[in-house]
Amino acid sequence: MADPSSYRPEPGQIPESPGVYKFRDEHHRVIYVGKAKSLRQRLASYFQDIAGLHPRTATMVTTAASVEWTVVSTEVEALQLEYTWIKEYDPRFNVKYRDDKSYPSLAVTLNEEYPRVQVMRGPKKKGVRYFGPYGHAWAIRETVDLMLRVFPVRTCSAGVFKRSEQIGRPCLLGYIGKCSAPCVGRVTPEEHRELAEDFCDFMAGRTGTYLSRLEQQMRHAAEDMEYEKAARLRDDIGALRRAMEKNAVVLADATDADLIAVAEDELEAAVQIFHVRGGRVRGQRGWVTDKVEAVDTAGLVEHALQQLYGEESGEAVPKEVLVPALPEDTPALSQWLAGRRGSHVSLRIPQRGDKKALMETVHRNALQSLALHKTKRASDLTTRSRALEEIAEALGLDGAPLRIECFDISHLQGDDVVASMVVFEDGLARKSEYRRFQIKTFEGQDDVRSMHEVVSRRFRRYLQEKLKTGEWSPENGSDGTANAAWTASADGTASATGIDGVDGIDGAGGPAEGDGRPRRFAYPPQLVVVDGGQPQVAAAKRALEELGIDDVAVCGLAKRLEEVWLPGEDDPVVLPRSSEGLYLLQRVRDEAHRFAIRYQRNKRGKRLKAGPLDEVAGLGESRKLALLKHFGSVKKLRQATIDQICEVPGIGRKTAETVAAALARVVPGGPAVNMATGEIIEDETPAPAGASSERGTEQ
Repeated sequence: MADPSSYRPEPGQIPESPGVYKFRDEHHRVIYVGKAKSLRQRLASYFQDIAGLHPRTATMVTTAASVEWTVVSTEVEALQLEYTWIKEYDPRFNVKYRDDKSYPSLAVTLNEEYPRVQVMRGPKKKGVRYFGPYGHAWAIRETVDLMLRVFPVRTCSAGVFKRSEQIGRPCLLGYIGKCSAPCVGRVTPEEHRELAEDFCDFMAGRTGTYLSRLEQQMRHAAEDMEYEKAARLRDDIGALRRAMEKNAVVLADATDADLIAVAEDELEAAVQIFHVRGGRVRGQRGWVTDKVEAVDTAGLVEHALQQLYGEESGEAVPKEVLVPALPEDTPALSQWLAGRRGSHVSLRIPQRGDKKALMETVHRNALQSLALHKTKRASDLTTRSRALEEIAEALGLDGAPLRIECFDISHLQGDDVVASMVVFEDGLARKSEYRRFQIKTFEGQDDVRSMHEVVSRRFRRYLQEKLKTGEWSPENGSDGTANAAWTASADGTASATGIDGVDGIDGAGGPAEGDGRPRRFAYPPQLVVVDGGQPQVAAAKRALEELGIDDVAVCGLAKRLEEVWLPGEDDPVVLPRSSEGLYLLQRVRDEAHRFAIRYQRNKRGKRLKAGPLDEVAGLGESRKLALLKHFGSVKKLRQATIDQICEVPGIGRKTAETVAAALARVVPGGPAVNMATGEIIEDETPAPAGASSERGTEQ
């Protein structure tokens, strides 16, 4: 626990300008980001008597080891920079809303030649029109199914569309009238785009004009005695009305607004948001957060606005945002929202009428969401705490291992050897910290050497980060002795000998950024778990000792009997099968195994993508991709003549003859053969379901 006075800035050093500040811990990790109209007044409030601080604020300032700030010109700039840094650093003491589920949206891909209607999740893409989010994907599909009768827009994937285009026959929806079948030329691209735009207009709330036009067309058809057309239009109107009934009118003045309500207690808060477009509720979502900082309702609203509209722009930001309490910097927030929308945005508290009544409904949803979340989490939080305590007791640790890292090795018969590192903090997976490695020094079925390499590379990067911040020197390891794994380079700086690995996702990594923020492996775990038994544990422990690290515990979890192995012990630690600690270790180990298997399969899939083409002399990646793109698959390329192969740009006759000769040695429908060795490198015949599992065939 640090004393805040040890890093308190000198009097007069802090400017009175608006700005954003960061508190960092002893590992140089950002733990809190805040903004202020006056940096001097705000930061001074943190360095008063700890007894007078809010308990959460006191915890933060005693965890921190330094504070820094950045001066900006306006409060709007401070608001934007605060949001950017919170997103970038993910500080542990800032309020972070986590969605209680993944919300789907109805998307229309207007950026394609033939726009497609589909259900989408995740980040929004440029050129795609979104409606929602919705509570359930099935609600979107029901609405779309009703509307396709009137707006027969394409809903098929790119593969199905291309297949129908090739064979000249539409899919089932084209035959039953729920798709205009642009794949076979029933409508032109312009006509199909007009359908998609009408669909978007209707979903955006402009329903009255379209329904009036359909009713007028129905009457004219009846007057002209075109009764079949009139009946079809009548059914279309009925389908659209049924779709509209799913979103009842809640605001009679066709308002576009977002309503935000907050329900909170001393520890947690739930936020509910209703998206109202054209007077109808078009989407709903909810967030739950731990109140890790001293924040009131207005502060929670401000954080919600930042997260909700931080990545949005244009029509995604409505004309009106209704909230239960106005944040402290309401003018700056209104200006920031207006900048994202491109026009004025009203940020206010509803006082009476329909909007106040709807806000009460949203608040009831927030209360229910908080109650449900607390019911679910009560047992989970208790279970995780018990699991960490059981692990600490079984392994003889001084405290609960709040950060656990697990390593696993994966390969296929010694080829494409890779490794994974997964991270669990407070018993929960922290996927943003996951890393994967390519084994660089050798190939083969030697998990022990691979484990030694990976652990060495991970903790060598940790020492590099500590070296940059001055927390460690290569002359003295953590036990005070000289560290033989490090030598002085020509320029006088320390460097690692042996394995050279700067690793991250896909083996990428890098030094700290210009502001001194550690990039990759700057934070040490309390416990390292390896997938394996005594040999793998010994290899991991040896790697740590070679680097002079003696304050990180190591254990292994063997698959066969789920035994826990400790370094230097002849007998394993056997935890009861009902133990929550064993269950957590199994989850960590299985997650590392899954992550390693996925990376190894992706890597192998890229290597075998072209199959026998890899062995054709003089055929580089560009020309292999050109061949596969032109013919679509190795099977079709095998059936092509030399003249047809010559039609591919960059492929001459000699190369075409070489490719044809190489493919002639491969049995169609059977396994592909390595041209150099004659070994099977790929089996094109799918394995029977259940023939093998991830464990066993892949290690």
